[in-house]
Amino acid sequence: MSLLRQRFFVVLVVLVGMFIFFSLTQETFLTAANISAILTASSILWVASIGLTFVMLAGGFDLSIGSMLALCGIGLGWFVNQASMPIGLAILATVAMGLILGGLVNGVLIGRFGLSFLVVTLGSLILFRGLTNYWSQSKTEQVISPFLDNLAFGSTLGIPNPVWVMLITYGVMLYVQKFTFFGRDVYAVGGNVDAARLSGIRTSRTIVIVYALSGGFAALAAVLQDARIGAASPQVGENLVFSAAAAVLLGGTSFSGGVGGVTGTAVGVLFLGVLQNGLSVAGIESYWQQIITGVILIGAIALDFAQRKGLAGFTRRSPASASAP
Repeated sequence: MSLLRQRFFVVLVVLVGMFIFFSLTQETFLTAANISAILTASSILWVASIGLTFVMLAGGFDLSIGSMLALCGIGLGWFVNQASMPIGLAILATVAMGLILGGLVNGVLIGRFGLSFLVVTLGSLILFRGLTNYWSQSKTEQVISPFLDNLAFGSTLGIPNPVWVMLITYGVMLYVQKFTFFGRDVYAVGGNVDAARLSGIRTSRTIVIVYALSGGFAALAAVLQDARIGAASPQVGENLVFSAAAAVLLGGTSFSGGVGGVTGTAVGVLFLGVLQNGLSVAGIESYWQQIITGVILIGAIALDFAQRKGLAGFTRRSPASASAP
């Protein structure tokens, strides 16, 4: 499929135009330091949005990713400080916690028992946030680790380490999306779950896995979050789901499932990152940034609805009407 036919093409064009505009109007925008700041600041949203993309491709949604990030961030602090785990093992345990909670709580209830994903993930949002506050006693705890410091602020081959994380997660999940049976199954389930089931796809297993992936990527985002602030805080992630939803929708992944992918999500994340950074450099107040992001989210939902209606109208046209002037 050519680039012109991609659902995120318009967003990509606007992103390029916005980048040029800020570069011409703000002296400090087009600098190596600022471009690096845009990318590293976008890394947490990027990772979380990659996981949410697969949930939405399967026709679902995960409201709990922000609470999952906060809970797993507290978990990483506990693994490092109280359990005295080596940092590598602590990170693996954190990601495993996200995978298990996402799969067992959200995935099983939605995929195995057929409950509404909105009801389940709203409940898990509240559950995970409560567990976060209980575990942390609503206190922020410092997490000291040279590895985490290097992960957040170091570089490899001249490229910031958070950008490497972004590139690796994108590359791995792009391969999964395009070249694995699981990626094919996700699109099939999102397109028509009944048809997918009749074709022999184990739909419940696919749904469990996508929610496990969403939890795992939220946990990986929590590792980046702890590394950036040097602490495990119960207050983080409250607005993550809204930004992630905006990024995924801007990238052309449909709320109804079966359409989109991680490349579009990457474009959506960069769009939000450039917009927010450009507004900050221009001295725009933070509340205006929130207002603009909210308007963009509403616009992305409206665009998704219009595209789905247009596609449905096109597929309903008969050959005779299609050839009519």
